[in-house]
Amino acid sequence: MESQSNLRPYAVWDRTTRWFHWINVICVPGLAVIGLAILYNKPFGVSDEGKILLKTIHVWIGYVFLANLAWRLVWGFLGGPYARWRRLLPGGAGYGDAVRAYLKGIGSSDGPRYLGHNPVGRIAVTALLALLVVQAATGLVLAGTDIFYPPFGAQIASWIAAPGVDPASLVPYDKTLVDEAAYEAMRDFRSPFKTVHYWTFWLLCVGIAVHVLAVVMTEIREGGALISAMFTGRKHLDREPVDAPPKSPER
Repeated sequence: MESQSNLRPYAVWDRTTRWFHWINVICVPGLAVIGLAILYNKPFGVSDEGKILLKTIHVWIGYVFLANLAWRLVWGFLGGPYARWRRLLPGGAGYGDAVRAYLKGIGSSDGPRYLGHNPVGRIAVTALLALLVVQAATGLVLAGTDIFYPPFGAQIASWIAAPGVDPASLVPYDKTLVDEAAYEAMRDFRSPFKTVHYWTFWLLCVGIAVHVLAVVMTEIREGGALISAMFTGRKHLDREPVDAPPKSPER
């Protein structure tokens, strides 16, 4: 790693991007822990009332997570230069050459420096965002089918309520007021969403672990203050990054 005296600060992550990151750092582990408690409720001895409480908390954290994710997707069109989709999504002119050059330099400290995401990191971050979108979408469906929460809960309750029963009176895990055939059809409808939600969770666990490991390894190999940059918005690099903004012409 280069001497601190050779490092130069560069502004990179805007405030919204940093807030998105740290809200995710809070929400995702919280959702994971509660999700695992729901998944393994029998070994933990969780009652039906306990499962409803856990699912309610899970859904409310999920709403915060979803709002944060939705705003980040919009921010890809409105945000600072390194938050925008053209600097995040893989592809574009010269992208293949950039990937090869970056991979070639991984074994040494002399490889190219990037102010935003490096070419390989763009693939990883895009994959993580895609998994987060899938998890959020399937979670909304499960929230409706499990405990009748918005945005689909009212429609689900209307679907399974027995004739003459007010759908708003349905209680999770209480089958006395539901139409049995409609309830079974709803469970069949719910099943693939549950499966996707389950496997996406484990893929996210792997992806997040790889992301953290890659950040630590890049920090050690290249410097750049990647971790602190998510607090300060500034990276510190030992040379001009290849994706630095063009310099203003001298007058």
